Amino acid sequence: MDWLDTHGAAVWKVARAYTLTSEETQDLAQEILLQAWKSLPQFAQKSSPATWFYRVALQTAMNWRRKEAPRRVRQKPLLEVQMLTAGEADSAASAQQRDLVEQLYKAIHQLPKTDAALVLLYLEELSYREMSEVLGISENYVGVKLNRARQALNELMKGETDDS
Repeated sequence: MDWLDTHGAAVWKVARAYTLTSEETQDLAQEILLQAWKSLPQFAQKSSPATWFYRVALQTAMNWRRKEAPRRVRQKPLLEVQMLTAGEADSAASAQQRDLVEQLYKAIHQLPKTDAALVLLYLEELSYREMSEVLGISENYVGVKLNRARQALNELMKGETDDS
């Protein structure tokens, strides 16, 4: 199995949600891949490879965030936008979509770490069962926590658009 092809998008989404700059995102993505490679011998195939990989990625990201917290207090988020192709540069819809994604990531940064992890799994379209396996909580609790996280994100996004 080619892990990078299969899970590369998930690595970037998790890394982007737990970091502030593109350099940190790249560093964390590399750390996630390194930890997955180191942990591969312990993969007992009791869960799907995707579930196991998400568990490694989220645990690595949460540890990264905890380790980086003292430095981050002094650092303001640098909202970076991916480069647009020339054809997209003038598109108001594209700019609006980009702004919405940036607001979403900014809001996810403000959630407690387990809620942020749950939202990322939801955005990756994992089932409640898969989310429960990754996070080690019951499927019912996934539903409860996901509902609360959605409400919190909604409030954070409303506040973000009110401030703009």
